[in-house]
Amino acid sequence: MRSSFARAGARLTALLPGRTDLTEMRRDPRRDLLAGLTVAIVALPLALGFGVSSGLGAEAGLATAVIAGALAAVFGGSNLQVSGPTGAMTVVLVPIVAEHGPSGVLAVGLMAGVMLVALALLRAGKYMQYVPAPVVEGFTLGIACVIGLQQIPNALGVPKPEGDRVLVVTWRALEEFAKHPNWTAAAFALAVAAVMLMGARLRPTVPFSILAVIAATVVAQVAGLDAAQPIGELPSGLPAPSLSFLDPGSLGSLFAPAVAVAALAALESLLSASVADGMTVGQKHDPERELFGQGLANIAAPLFGGVPATGAIARTAVNVRTGASSRLSSLTHAAVLAVIVFAAAPLVSRIPLAALAGVLLATAIRMVEVGSLRAMAKATRSDALILVLTAVATLALDLVYAVIIGLVVAGALALRAVAVQARLDQVPLDRGDHSAEEHALLAEHIVAYRIDGPLFFAAAHRFLLELAEVADVRVVILRMSRVTTIDATGALVLKDAVEKLHRRGIVVMTSGIRAGQRQVLDSVGALELLRLEGREYATTPEAIQGARTHLECAGVMPALPAQTSRPVSEETEEPVG
Repeated sequence: MRSSFARAGARLTALLPGRTDLTEMRRDPRRDLLAGLTVAIVALPLALGFGVSSGLGAEAGLATAVIAGALAAVFGGSNLQVSGPTGAMTVVLVPIVAEHGPSGVLAVGLMAGVMLVALALLRAGKYMQYVPAPVVEGFTLGIACVIGLQQIPNALGVPKPEGDRVLVVTWRALEEFAKHPNWTAAAFALAVAAVMLMGARLRPTVPFSILAVIAATVVAQVAGLDAAQPIGELPSGLPAPSLSFLDPGSLGSLFAPAVAVAALAALESLLSASVADGMTVGQKHDPERELFGQGLANIAAPLFGGVPATGAIARTAVNVRTGASSRLSSLTHAAVLAVIVFAAAPLVSRIPLAALAGVLLATAIRMVEVGSLRAMAKATRSDALILVLTAVATLALDLVYAVIIGLVVAGALALRAVAVQARLDQVPLDRGDHSAEEHALLAEHIVAYRIDGPLFFAAAHRFLLELAEVADVRVVILRMSRVTTIDATGALVLKDAVEKLHRRGIVVMTSGIRAGQRQVLDSVGALELLRLEGREYATTPEAIQGARTHLECAGVMPALPAQTSRPVSEETEEPVG
């Protein structure tokens, strides 16, 4: 018991910040402070926009960016990760808000944070590497489409229609705009998006998003454009932490949404951290610490009215490109946003909603990597199918279901590809030292098959049942040295084929069974069957010798003088030398 507590304590200690983190923050603070300021300028309109889109308001987005951004920076597993509200999370939160209200979202965020901490303690972060690239690209494309469509009501200046499906809401918004067009809001949204997209091409390091939002706000205020609806009043500071939103009686109904939020937070955060590693030299994130940091961030954010947070790929990329080298930059980003919340809330409240919609429209467009999608589509038909299926499922269903569908289809196609590699080939008997007459006599009564590749559930039935229909011979030799893996299904089908051959009076002999495969064969009784009367051999020549002895004892062929064999490699069953 004491050793278990010691191991748990050591595991928890490994997830906490260490002296190395502080040393890295002191290495080049000027560059980190400048990078953090730049990221904050980029993050401000995104935090406001995603807060509004989630249904909890701009103040919720700011609270998330400050609280979750700071905690994830301190406790996370990446030196360069920037966390906060994201478009992917917004996609999941919208239906939760519609069904359970704002308090339900806060409770879901708290529960998801606890789940993320549990995943970190269970060391689940390492499994991120098994998510196929087409699934990642597919849900990224789907998210971009959903984020863009979610902005249509604000971009057109119409009230958000009722509905929990983004396609339905978008269509109703377009109908409303056709009846009562608001060209001022549409112009603001298109202008902000155009400035961001063109500016990113001309001057990638300039934060055109904040410049465009400031320009739109100034124009709306100076010209007195009532059609450009502003965000509205914001609190001058963060609310006091509170658990008043938590209703123990509703936790059961919120469990499934919490699992979806935790899964998305883990997936997107680890993906973003991996992207940051790929953009730098010498940086490598700790997946378990990253889950732990995101868990603490999501436990704390709801206490201040914030929405669930994840690592943000776009903001993390800006952080890396502006020269950040430690977590001081992401801490600075959170601190600058906190100053804005306390000192500039009245100014921020005047930003037109249509301008924020333009920011998110441009963000959605920039999320789509056309070159990467084209390369993935050209790779294989399976990759293209997985990509398209995941993207469509994201748009039509939701992100978590889309990822599950993508993983299931990818797994099925991978199994199919592996199963095709498994083969059962009839091979000629090794001549050895037999004369031509002796060899012909042996070949008349003995047939040898070589099993290549994996012998598992997706492949076994395809060819082992055919083995039971082998032509009329006295002995079948199975060469198994090239079986790469075997599972219980493969072992059972093999046992069934051997039993059918035995009932027909055909003796089955095996050669080259590997040590690692014996346990599976033994567990289903196949090994005992193959060992019957000593009919399992280390090499094929020994099996042929055993088959000849069996035929002699059965009186099928005359006794032949004992033969000597050259040494044989057990791996390849080929003569040595």
